[in-house]
Amino acid sequence: MQSEYDSQNIFARILRGELPSFKVYEDADTIAFLDIMPQSDGHTLVVPKEAAVDLFGLSEAGAAAAIRTTQIVARAVRETFAPDGIVISQFNGAAAGQTVPHVHFHIVPRYASQALRGHAREQASMDVLKAHAERLAAALAKR
Repeated sequence: MQSEYDSQNIFARILRGELPSFKVYEDADTIAFLDIMPQSDGHTLVVPKEAAVDLFGLSEAGAAAAIRTTQIVARAVRETFAPDGIVISQFNGAAAGQTVPHVHFHIVPRYASQALRGHAREQASMDVLKAHAERLAAALAKR
């Protein structure tokens, strides 16, 4: 069951420019920025600009735009961070692990020698996030 969209959620506020983010990509329908509580270095979020709590409330056009951007950004994450693999995930509802009630996609680089950090548990260094964002944005600007 989908809950009502809360226009004050953190991603809605980022989309309106009320809160800062480490943005790496933006087009007419989506935005991508680094997760401030990353599970691994390079953990990036893709957020549709359409107001929808979860995948079930997202229009077909919004879903297509989100997948297109997820693929573009995931390729850049792979090129920039050279992980051993990449997990792409999307959670629907708190019971599934969704912590922000705005549909979004996680691009999580996986490194064979590193365990994942806990989801939404520890904020990363702002200096590290800034450096990662600059590298990733530069890779995306080449596309």
